[in-house]
Amino acid sequence: MQQEADRLRWFKRRSLLLGMGTVGLFGTLAGRLWYLQMEQGQRYQLLSESNRVSERLILPPRGRILDRTGRPLADNVPTYRVRVVRELTRDLPGTLENLAQLVPVSPERIAEVVRQAQARPRFVPVVVREDLSWEEVSAIAVRAPELPGVILDAGTVRRYPEGITIAHVLGYVGPVAEPELKDDRDPLLQLPEFRIGKQGIERSYDPILRGSAGRSRVEVNAVGREIRALDRDEGTPGQDLVLSLDLDLQRFCMNRLAPETSAAAALIDVRDGGVLALGSVPSFDPTLFQNGISSRNWASLRDDALAPMVNKAFKGEYPPGSTFKMMTALAGLEAGVIDRHTRIRCTGSIRLGNIEFHCWKKGGHGAVDLVQSLEHSCDVYHYDVARRLGIDRLAEYAARFGLGARTGIDLPGERPGVMPTVAWKRARLDQPWHKGETLISGIGQGFVLATPLQLAVMTARLCNGGYRVSPWLARGGAQHATCCGAPPEPLGIAKEHLDLVLTGMYRVVNSPSGTARASALLTPGVQMAGKTGTSQVRRISKADRLSGAYKRKDIPWKQRDHALFVGYAPVDAPRFAVAVVVEHGGGGSAVAAPIARDILDRALQQGVARPMPPAPGEAA
Repeated sequence: MQQEADRLRWFKRRSLLLGMGTVGLFGTLAGRLWYLQMEQGQRYQLLSESNRVSERLILPPRGRILDRTGRPLADNVPTYRVRVVRELTRDLPGTLENLAQLVPVSPERIAEVVRQAQARPRFVPVVVREDLSWEEVSAIAVRAPELPGVILDAGTVRRYPEGITIAHVLGYVGPVAEPELKDDRDPLLQLPEFRIGKQGIERSYDPILRGSAGRSRVEVNAVGREIRALDRDEGTPGQDLVLSLDLDLQRFCMNRLAPETSAAAALIDVRDGGVLALGSVPSFDPTLFQNGISSRNWASLRDDALAPMVNKAFKGEYPPGSTFKMMTALAGLEAGVIDRHTRIRCTGSIRLGNIEFHCWKKGGHGAVDLVQSLEHSCDVYHYDVARRLGIDRLAEYAARFGLGARTGIDLPGERPGVMPTVAWKRARLDQPWHKGETLISGIGQGFVLATPLQLAVMTARLCNGGYRVSPWLARGGAQHATCCGAPPEPLGIAKEHLDLVLTGMYRVVNSPSGTARASALLTPGVQMAGKTGTSQVRRISKADRLSGAYKRKDIPWKQRDHALFVGYAPVDAPRFAVAVVVEHGGGGSAVAAPIARDILDRALQQGVARPMPPAPGEAA
């Protein structure tokens, strides 16, 4: 009986524990259900929605680049492209090999497409080629059954209708590189089809040309495949950019330079520094970079001794030669070491210590004043003025006219040139300055280096009354706002000194004995002024000088002198300043001056008076 009572108590106790456990379990489940439904319901609803709805970025149209009259220099055109979807083909490399038999696809590109496809979900298309011709589209369409996973569709591609004519200024766009991803958090850069500005204007103004990404919301299944579109925001297109360049003048400038092996020219408006033409030969085709340049093409451009990728107008540094003599003359007048009546006798050379410095004219020019020294390009006159000045005072005045420092043009990679001083040589070479170096600096040789753009700016500041104009390209850009928002700052040069130097430049072209007399303007009733330059690129020995061997045209091209010319027009109301450098071209008067004359003539005839359209966002 006692045992029966014990089993009953044990049974009741176990039943009680089991009931309490069951109640606790259901209570926990109910609490968890309440927590998920009430406390976390909204969160899980959003997660569910995000699994069902996928948000994707949309490429905005890139802003166009226009010349000063509104003609397109870079725009976007619809194009056919071919893409491949990895999940629709069993053998992706084999499919691409078959495709390459119909349209040109390099082995490097095939490897890149395979790499991209393997890095993304299997159903995401990868672009193989853009800008297909109609014949290529037809060929792929006809063979479509043999190309599983290959699809044709339409997109846009950057177009440079002027090609090599303006490639150095516009630059190009290309695929985003890894370092660019680190420096820029814009989500657009994550899109494989996005193209970023790599050089030139495309790079300088990339943030405003690229616009901002659009977004589309699509419903997807459990594996992420698109089922239907829900809504779509096209984003903000990139802004159009209006340049100061005149397309007709740019074409003319490049055509005029084209016969030369390597040359550059810059034409600017002397009133505000707007660049009207910026030529450099040889040039390159910017479309080569659209989808990533092939290693073969890149090696060809990189290894070319004539450096076709370099815009020599603002990246080429050359001894300015006699085009620098205006700086020596002006500094001498301003410093008071000479005046308008100072005459210096040229016997063909000047001696400093035991070194003899020669004039280009072996027999000498006789006694010449400042104007005559420019008209005849007498070296001895400017040797002597530089000696009286000293290098530091000469450099001070040259710097006021833009030499020895970047002009600030709104293009990447501008070179600063060199305007040496005593301190510069000590810092750069850890060597003392020698007086002989001052003499050769006075004729634009030695350490002195300048870009063609700097020489055009120097000329503009001389002929515009001595005002600090700086070059710019993009209407509405930062440099344009700086240069054109307020009257240019005066350089503090006496007008009578400027007038004296300009008289010398006038006689260079218009005097019967001027060094550029043969290059007077062809436009009736209009005159230009200027200065020739012929800069040596190697040391001339006494034996070379006696034999005249250094002047022969059969010496290696690399050893020939550079030909230079700077000028402006019209003389009575200066509007345009030009600088031309022909690498190893020989004499400035024979080679560079006619090119500069033709460019100025063209600008005058065309009358680039055509007003520029308003910048984006600017009232008409």
